[in-house]
Amino acid sequence: MDKEKLITRIMKECEQDGEPVTREEAEEMAEMEIKAGGIKRYETSDKPRKPAKKERKVDEKKRHLLYCCKVLFEGMGAKILGIKTETELTFSLDGEEYSLKLIKHRKKDK
Repeated sequence: MDKEKLITRIMKECEQDGEPVTREEAEEMAEMEIKAGGIKRYETSDKPRKPAKKERKVDEKKRHLLYCCKVLFEGMGAKILGIKTETELTFSLDGEEYSLKLIKHRKKDK
C-alpha cells in the first residue's frame, strides 16, 4: 500500500473514532505499520502435528546373537517367554524369570 494512502486512511479512521491526529503522528503510525508488515510471525497451529514415521533399521547381527542365546537357553531347559526387537530376551529357568539385554556399543568420537 502507498504510504500517502495509508496516512490519509489513518487520519480518517482516527477522526471517525473522535481522536483526530496530526499529519506527523499519522506518518509515524504509517511507518510503524509498514515496518510491522515485514516482520514474520511464527505461530503454532491449533491442529496437533502428526509424528513423523521413521523407518527403523533392523540390526541383523544382534538378531542373530539373540537367536543363538535363545537356542542355548532352550538347550539348558529354559522356557523362552519373549524376544523384544533385537534387544531383550526373556526366559524362565527352574521357575525363575530372567531377562538378557543385548546392547551394542558405538565407537567413541575422538
